[in-house]
Amino acid sequence: MSLPYEKATSGDKALGEIQKILRGFGCQKFGSMVDDEEQSLTVQFQYRGKMVSVKASFSGYAAAWLREHPHTSRMHKTKAEHERQAYDKASVAVYSILRDWIKGQVTAIETGILSFEGAFLGQMMLEHGETVLDYAQRQKLLPVPEGGE
Repeated sequence: MSLPYEKATSGDKALGEIQKILRGFGCQKFGSMVDDEEQSLTVQFQYRGKMVSVKASFSGYAAAWLREHPHTSRMHKTKAEHERQAYDKASVAVYSILRDWIKGQVTAIETGILSFEGAFLGQMMLEHGETVLDYAQRQKLLPVPEGGE
């Protein structure tokens, strides 16, 4: 069995496609950043004065890939090399996942399924630079998932 997006090859090319989708939607101030320490990709943009910050973890995808493809002693590589392969797969797949997610959100807005706020509320940035989701979690405004902290 394969994990969705594990055969993705577009990587940075998907970032250009995200920018094209967002520009076509009327967004301004597009930017992206890879944080090697946090192993994440952040895409930010502005739409009608509203700043949005979408963050995606490479490590989450890499962990999922490793569950689907566990290291075995029969492999011709070390466990560390196998884990590096998982991170490399993730660092390509996450770009494509974000591209498709953003395209889906924009399409939902354009077709009236969702408002802009409904599509991006959790990723909208507050005046102090924190996203609505981060603020809600920090303030413990959301219920803790079962089995969580």
